[in-house]
Amino acid sequence: MKPFLHALPLVALLAAVPATTPLFAQAEKAPAKKVFPPIAKTAFRTQSFDLALRTDTQTLAQLSPRGEAAFDFVPASREAERAGDGYVHIGDIHIRLKSGGGAWQDYSSAHARKAIARLAARGEVLAAADITASMGAGIPLRVERRWVNDKGALAVRFTLTNASNAPVEIGGLGLPMVFDNIILDRDLDQAHAQASFVDPYIGRDAGYLQITRLNGHGPALLVLPEKGTPLEAYRPILEAKAAPPGDIFTDRSPRGQVSEGFYDWTIASKGFAEKEWAKAGQQWNEPTSFTLAPGERRTIGLRFVRSPSIRAIEDTLVANKRPVAIGIPGYVVPTDQQASLFLKAPSAVATIESFPAGALTATPAESGSDWARYTVRASGWGQARLTVTYADGEKQTVSYYITKPLEQVMADIGRFTTTRQWFEGKGDPFHRSPAILTYDREADKILTQDSRAWVAGMSDEGGAGSWVAAAIKQLDNPEPQEVAKLERLVNETVLGHLQVAEGPHAGAVRKSLFYYDPKEFPDYYDPNINWKSWTAWPRKEAEDLGRSYNYPHVAIGHWVLYRLARDNQGLVKRHDWRFYLDWAYRTSVAMMRDAPYYAQFGQMEGDVFLDILKDLKREGMTVEAAEMERLMKGRADHWRTLKYPFGSEMAWDSTGQPEVYAWMRYFGYQPQADVTREVILGYDPTIPSWGYNGNARRYWDFLYGGKVSRIERQIHHYGSALNAVPLFDAYRQNPADLHLLRVAYGGMMGGITNIDQQGFGSAAFHAWPDMMRWDAITGDYGMGFYGHAIASATYVVKDPAFGWLGFGGDLTSEGAIVRIVPKDGARRRLFIAPAGLWITLQAGRIADATYDSASGKVTLTLDPATAIAPAARLLFETTTASGRPYALDGGTADRGGYAIPLGAAATTVTLAPR
Repeated sequence: MKPFLHALPLVALLAAVPATTPLFAQAEKAPAKKVFPPIAKTAFRTQSFDLALRTDTQTLAQLSPRGEAAFDFVPASREAERAGDGYVHIGDIHIRLKSGGGAWQDYSSAHARKAIARLAARGEVLAAADITASMGAGIPLRVERRWVNDKGALAVRFTLTNASNAPVEIGGLGLPMVFDNIILDRDLDQAHAQASFVDPYIGRDAGYLQITRLNGHGPALLVLPEKGTPLEAYRPILEAKAAPPGDIFTDRSPRGQVSEGFYDWTIASKGFAEKEWAKAGQQWNEPTSFTLAPGERRTIGLRFVRSPSIRAIEDTLVANKRPVAIGIPGYVVPTDQQASLFLKAPSAVATIESFPAGALTATPAESGSDWARYTVRASGWGQARLTVTYADGEKQTVSYYITKPLEQVMADIGRFTTTRQWFEGKGDPFHRSPAILTYDREADKILTQDSRAWVAGMSDEGGAGSWVAAAIKQLDNPEPQEVAKLERLVNETVLGHLQVAEGPHAGAVRKSLFYYDPKEFPDYYDPNINWKSWTAWPRKEAEDLGRSYNYPHVAIGHWVLYRLARDNQGLVKRHDWRFYLDWAYRTSVAMMRDAPYYAQFGQMEGDVFLDILKDLKREGMTVEAAEMERLMKGRADHWRTLKYPFGSEMAWDSTGQPEVYAWMRYFGYQPQADVTREVILGYDPTIPSWGYNGNARRYWDFLYGGKVSRIERQIHHYGSALNAVPLFDAYRQNPADLHLLRVAYGGMMGGITNIDQQGFGSAAFHAWPDMMRWDAITGDYGMGFYGHAIASATYVVKDPAFGWLGFGGDLTSEGAIVRIVPKDGARRRLFIAPAGLWITLQAGRIADATYDSASGKVTLTLDPATAIAPAARLLFETTTASGRPYALDGGTADRGGYAIPLGAAATTVTLAPR
C-alpha cells in the first residue's frame, strides 16, 4: 500500500503547511469533494439506538445512541460517497465455500450489488430480505438477512441454506464491521467528537467488539455474537486497489494514516488459513470450517448493545449473559510469576485446556466472590492460549504471552543491544562509530543502509530506538561493560555529531547522521535499495535541527548517565554527574529554541523532561530549573487553551498524550489531565488477550520503522508502554479505579513481548492474520522499552470484588499482614494502594515487603550492598487525598529522599504512618 506522504522533501511540505495544521494530516488531504445524490433511508428506533437502513440494500446507514443524533458509530456522513458497488457496510456478508470437493470460491454481497428480494417483516423483525442475488452468480446457498429488535437489543441475523444437491463446506464466513474510524477532513476537535475506534476480543463464542469514541466518553458500543457466531478471526478488508487480483472481499475506501480501514467479524477461517494465511504465524484461534448438507440451514447473528461507559463494558457483558474473563495482572506471564484468571459466565466451567499443551496451567483457587478464580502458571516461551469450555458447549479462548523472568529479559536486551547491535565501523563516512544501530533479525545483521534515512541514522524513532533501549535498560539494571559502551556512544558519537556540541545551536539534535549523497559517496550505497523515495534524505535534510521528536532520545542518554553517576560508585567514568545533567538540560532548552514548531506537540518519551526538571531542582541548579520550568509552562499553558491538545505531524496520534498529561499534572491543571486520561482510555483497552490488552492504537508506523512496510494494526508498538505511564499515575491518585491499573499494566507488560529469547527487540507485532509475527527490524521499539523501564513497579491492591491482588509480584496474605515479593524488571518501585503510598528507589532493590493493613506499617527488605551500590536511595510520597503521611525509621536525608547504608546481608527499613 502506498505511504500517505507524497514524494516531497519534508522541508518542502513544512513550508507549505500553516503553523496550526498538523503536517501529515495536510499531506493526506483528499481532493475537492464530489457531490453525491442523497441515499434513501428508512428510520427505526430501539431501546438504545436510533438507526436507519438504506432503502435499496437494507444495510446499516445510521447507528446513533438514542437521542444523540449528532453522533454516529457508523460513517453515516459518508454514506452517499460510499453507496456504489465495492463499498462494504454492516449488513453485508462474505462467504468462501467449496461444493462437491471443488476449489474455494468467493461470494460477496457488496462486490456487485443486485436488487434484493424483500421478505415480510413481522413482530420484532424490522426488515428482512433474500439477498442471494447480490452474492454473485452460481452461489449454491440461499442467503436471507433479518434486522431484529430483540427485546430492545438490535440484532442482524443471516440464514444460510444449502439450495444445492451437494454438501457445501464453508471455510470463510465474514460479516463486515464498518465503523466511523475515518479521520480524513476532520480536525482534532471534530475527530474526538465524531470518530470511533474498534478493538476486538478474538475469543470465539465469548468474543466481542468494543467501539469507543475518541474522546473516551460513553456510551460505548458492543457487538456481541449470537449462538453459532464465534469471533474466530478478525480479517482486514483490503483496500480494493491494493488487494491481490481476484480478491472480492475488499472495500474501495482509502486505507491510510487517516483511516485504519474495516474488518470482517470472521466466523470460519479455514479457507483463508489454507490460502492467504498459509505462511503466517500462529492464529489467535484454530481455523475452522463447517459443512451444510443439501437443504440444511444455519443461522448466524450479531447483537448491538450499548454500554454506558468504557469502564462499564465488562458489567454490560455480564448483564447480557456473555462469558467474561479478567486476567490479573494481565495476560503476559513471566515463568517465575503466577497470575490469576477470573471467570463469570451463565454456564459452569467444564474444562480448561492449554495450547500448546502444558504451556499454561489453570488451577482453581478460592475466590471469595461470585467470580470463579484460577491460578495461572506458565512454562516455555511465546504465545499460548487457554480454551475454556462451558457446560453449555460454548468455548472461550484467552490469549497469553509467556516470557522469561523479567530480570533475565532485562539482561537479554542489554546484552543484545550492546553486542549484536554494537557498531564500530572504522572510517564510517557518517560518523556513526561507535553506535548501536538498527538490526535486521531475518538477515541477522546490523542495518547500515536504508532508504529511510533515519532508520540507519540513529535518529528519529526508527533509528534511535535501539540505542535508547540500551540506555534506559541501564537505569535500574546497570551492567558496567554496557554502561562503558553507552558512555562511548554518548561522548564520541552523540555529542559533536548527532548533537551540536558548540556554538549558538549547542544542544540541538540533527534529524539523521545517515543521508543519501551518491556524488559524495559514489561507491557506498546498495544499488538494490530504492533511493528515489522522499525518505532518502540528502545531507541538508538530514542535518536539519527542527524535528523536536529527536530531542527526548538524546536527553534520555544524558539523563541516564547522570542518574548512574549520581547514585552509583565507579560506574560512570568519563565525566561527573553534573556534566550529564547539564547536557540533559541543554538538550531540553535547545528543543524549544531550535525545534519550536513540533515542540508545540507532546513528545514521545517527553516524560524525561519532567524527570530532568525534578533532578535540577533536587540538585539545587535553580537557574537552570527556573528556565526549563518557564519554557515547559509555556507549552502547558498553550495546551490548556485547547480542547484536545494532542496534535502531532499526523492527523491523529497516540504519541503526545503522555507528555501532555505529565505537564498538566505538574502545573496543577487537573481538569486537562483528566481529559487526557479519558482520551487514552478511548484508544487503549483492557481485553482478554496479550496482544490487545493495553495496546495503544497505532497502525501506520510500519511504514516508518518496520521491515514489512504497510498500513496495519500494530500490536505493542511503542505507544502501549508510553501510554501506560500516565495511567499508572492516574491510578495512584485514585486506587479505587482498578480499570486504570489493568490497562496500564497491560501496556507496560505488552512492551516486553517484543523482546525475543536472545534479546532482539522488534518494532511491533503484525496483527493481520496473513502474518501474525513480529516485524524483523528493531525500528522504533526502544521508545516502548523506555515506557516499560520507567513504569516497572509492583502494586499491592485490595479490590472489593477480587480481594488482595499483586501486580508485578507474588502476593500472600494472612490476617492483616500482606507480603509481596516484587518480580518486576526493576524491583525499585512499590505502590501500596490501600495506603496510597508510593515508594521508589534510585539505588538498591526491594527483596520483599510486608504491609500491615491494620496499622498501615510497611516493612521493606532491601538486597545486600554491591560494589556499585553500597547504599540505597529511597523516596516516598502519599499520592491520594485521603492517605496519611509516612515517616521512615532510618536513613540520612539526601536530595528529597533518604540514603540508607547497605551491608553484606539484607537491610530492613520501616515506614509508618504519622
